[in-house]
Amino acid sequence: FLIGKATTEIHDKLEGEEGHASARVKASLVSVLVQVLVLDLVFSLDSVITAVGMVDQLPVMVAAVLVAAGAMIVVCGQISDFVEKHPTVKMLALAFLLLIGFTLVVESLHMHIPKGYIYFAMAFSVFVEMLNLRLRKAQAPLELHKPYVSEGAET
Repeated sequence: FLIGKATTEIHDKLEGEEGHASARVKASLVSVLVQVLVLDLVFSLDSVITAVGMVDQLPVMVAAVLVAAGAMIVVCGQISDFVEKHPTVKMLALAFLLLIGFTLVVESLHMHIPKGYIYFAMAFSVFVEMLNLRLRKAQAPLELHKPYVSEGAET
């Protein structure tokens, strides 16, 4: 699922044409809600499993899951705004989903990839992206030009 979803999103960002007949039709409300529900369920289960694996006391597990969920709710708007403002960060996140999906597939085939390699690749990518963000911030912003209108055309 991760590999398919990330690949589709990357393809849409790179190859999608706005306003064209070939552009994808907007997803229906039901399909979006189902996807969000499934992803939320999977990641909630992941949080619970992680909490269970880390401690033996139920109150600590419950508190950890609740604090993590609360923190995500509090900062999700700020993260969303940041990602919309910096599309290269979104592309990096999609690349991370591909990497994680690939790692899960390889591990399901009983081949081991040391986690240190994966973490190093991700950390290095984030470091390079931070350098790029600082570089772009220092440059003058682009100015948008008005659309070309022929002399005889009315507006």
